[in-house]
Amino acid sequence: MGSIDESIPFYPTLPISIPRGDTMKKHNFEEIKSEVVGKGCKGVNIRWLVTKDMGAENFAMRMFEVEPEGHTPLHSHEWEHEVFVLKGEGLVLAATGEEKIKHGDVIFMPAHEKHQFKNTGEDNLKFLCLIPYLDEK
Repeated sequence: MGSIDESIPFYPTLPISIPRGDTMKKHNFEEIKSEVVGKGCKGVNIRWLVTKDMGAENFAMRMFEVEPEGHTPLHSHEWEHEVFVLKGEGLVLAATGEEKIKHGDVIFMPAHEKHQFKNTGEDNLKFLCLIPYLDEK
């Protein structure tokens, strides 16, 4: 193992100011209510893991669970999102076609691109999905 170069910071130096009252928050995902997602979906549940109510001003983190043969709606919206597959296997449909997805895959979905997630496996497909909060004007 090489020597450590102490001149390279572990974290970049940034002017950070933490507003009064903001603190780190920690909870187990199972403490968050799982809600059935309806319109255009089949066998999909969502847990809102990190939200504005917890102090997250820029992004929300959601966890989806899709039952075998289930799917999200084919839809598009004006925000991008980032997806990390935690468990299972399935398909993501998008403008570029159909891609197989599985545990460990990372997906970037740009704004306005039609997309859908389908579970093609025998177990639940579970993934994290991060979305930005759009400026409310």
